[in-house]
Amino acid sequence: MKFFDLAKEIMEELETTQKENIHNAARLVADSIMDGGILQAYGSGHSYAGAIEISGRAGGLIPTKVIKDPAEGMYERQEGIGSELMKRVHLDPRDIIFLISNSGRNPQPIEIAEHAKNNGNKIIVVTALEVSKKSTSRHTSGKLLYEYGDVVLDNRSRFGDAALQVSGLDTKISGTSSLSNVLLLQEVIYEAIKMMVEEDYIPPVYKSANVDGGPEYNEEILKEYADRIFRF
Repeated sequence: MKFFDLAKEIMEELETTQKENIHNAARLVADSIMDGGILQAYGSGHSYAGAIEISGRAGGLIPTKVIKDPAEGMYERQEGIGSELMKRVHLDPRDIIFLISNSGRNPQPIEIAEHAKNNGNKIIVVTALEVSKKSTSRHTSGKLLYEYGDVVLDNRSRFGDAALQVSGLDTKISGTSSLSNVLLLQEVIYEAIKMMVEEDYIPPVYKSANVDGGPEYNEEILKEYADRIFRF
């Protein structure tokens, strides 16, 4: 069970190294939601899985949405694409922004970060921090995504993402970032919701659509946020 062993190793690393960062990220999320903001998440390529992990799912916060790239990351290495995309995305300064990119070197997420920072938003970056620090930015600013983070969650994924070797194959297999991103993001949302409850604020949380009364409950709360989460 080679990948299981690797997953346990990564989980232990995250528990050991990311506790403070998770707490700080959760604080930002809780403050944003209680102040009337929403959570907006962007991830390109397989990092998109992290964005939808915390947007619109059972057990998660209702005031959330994914910043959707119509080109699905096809042009993430091209400068100007992220800036153009953000002309169509409404950000309230109270919103909390999650930007998920393993390398953090491509122009599109960097330009989204620049836009959000200039708008006054707090940014949580999820990246492979040590890998990113050894990378060269593909943006003319020379910056990497982690430099924009108010909080940086290091997913501890391996260089190139894939981590396991099979004898007779000259390339590694089994990506690690999706697993570690899920662990980090779900822990952040758990702690944020716990903080809100402890501070006498009932957070708007999706109930499962498969639980009797769940869809009706969700629809009622969705009405309060429809102008934000269903708006591009």
